[in-house]
Amino acid sequence: MDREQHRAAKAHLIAAMDQGLSWHEAAGAAELPTSRTAAYRLQQRVRLAGPAALDDGRRGHPSKLREPVVQWLLASCQAAPETPSHRLQTVLATQFAVSVSVSHLNHVRAVLGIRSLRPTQKKG
Repeated sequence: MDREQHRAAKAHLIAAMDQGLSWHEAAGAAELPTSRTAAYRLQQRVRLAGPAALDDGRRGHPSKLREPVVQWLLASCQAAPETPSHRLQTVLATQFAVSVSVSHLNHVRAVLGIRSLRPTQKKG
């Protein structure tokens, strides 16, 4: 469902609720999966702000790891799979001026299929 379809579905939901349908019936008629709380909050926002409340307002953010950074990460991890994510995080900050959390780096590594190998320790 694109933005316009989503906006139209929300408008249909509110119109149906204003006509006396329960939130559940209105959501079913609008084919909009929503919770009771979200439906009534949306209805309240539309009453206060008008149709502008139907717009989502979220803009998102661009991905922090663009293609050159991903390619560097892939090459680095293939060359030295034992490199921990906190070291990669430091290199990304200094070389690429990119601030990425260790958990996001671990997620990207998993998506790319790059396993982090721990160096073997000799038993003494």
